[in-house]
Amino acid sequence: MKPFADALLAWFDRHGRHDLPWQHPRDAYRVWLSEIMLQQTQVATVVGYFERFVAALPDLPALAAAPEDQVLALWSGLGYYRRARFLHLAAQLCVERHGGKLPRDFDALAALPGIGRSTAGAILAQAHGLRFPILDGNVKRVLARYHGIHGHPGTSAVEKQLWRHADAHTPATRVADYTQAIMDLGATVCTRGKPRCEACPLAEACVARRDGLVAQLPSPKPTKTTPVRATVMLILRDAHDRVLLERRGSQGVWSGLWSLPEAADIDGAWRDAKRHAHIDDAQALAPFVHVFSHYKLRIEPLLFDGATAPRGIADNPQLRWCSAEELAALGLPAPVRKLLLDIANPPS
Repeated sequence: MKPFADALLAWFDRHGRHDLPWQHPRDAYRVWLSEIMLQQTQVATVVGYFERFVAALPDLPALAAAPEDQVLALWSGLGYYRRARFLHLAAQLCVERHGGKLPRDFDALAALPGIGRSTAGAILAQAHGLRFPILDGNVKRVLARYHGIHGHPGTSAVEKQLWRHADAHTPATRVADYTQAIMDLGATVCTRGKPRCEACPLAEACVARRDGLVAQLPSPKPTKTTPVRATVMLILRDAHDRVLLERRGSQGVWSGLWSLPEAADIDGAWRDAKRHAHIDDAQALAPFVHVFSHYKLRIEPLLFDGATAPRGIADNPQLRWCSAEELAALGLPAPVRKLLLDIANPPS
């Protein structure tokens, strides 16, 4: 039986992913960007976003110099916008403190916003070939099954076990390939649902497979009831098809993004609409639910067509009337962008 890393690398040479856009070239900026985008997002979704992002902002100094609205617009649809803000801030700190490059020192790298132990290890391993372990969600799943580790991987005690195994398995050579290999195995073979154990190079020594625990490991997070919140979104559209947007505050969900004004209920929506514009009537659109990691948001859209902006609204920097072309250049929450596209292009 081959050692863990040897078996994994032999599998990677035959079946791993060798044509991902951040692998060519595999420099620190591109690896970093891909690692942040891939947090809680699948490769198939990330590829297009990554290519558009690096086409617009090809290196770290370009990202640092970009306005936040451009960064958020390029990120729009990936969700978890805090990742994009940390990415932007970390780039600015690298220009200020590290000569416009990501530091090669582990502690300095891991201290940057949005870059923790695993991401720092992935950057140093893949971009520079340095021996550092990683422990993203895919790796946690592989190691929990291979070693038969019970308990939710998000708990401190279990995570410490997994880090010990991650470090022990990381080889001294071909670290970049090994890091990609273990992520690929978790993403394509040792998947959360319907894992393909028959195709796994580690199956012979896998404790979960031996003991019939593949479906039980890693242990799920203890369940709790998902709360549901509700909001009314105001769509104020003028005669030129411009829509009123409001920049959200620095706290809470979608912080700092441009979005639709919101109200707690229909009466509040009418009051706010009259405060923002001259209106006549409103059309209630079909409500829908957007799911966040910790709660569900029930959105009730209310369309005010033919609205006209009162004088003085131009003096408020948190409000702006936007055409379809302007909307495309702004960071909007994904459900808001889809809602506005559906209104602009109703089914025939």
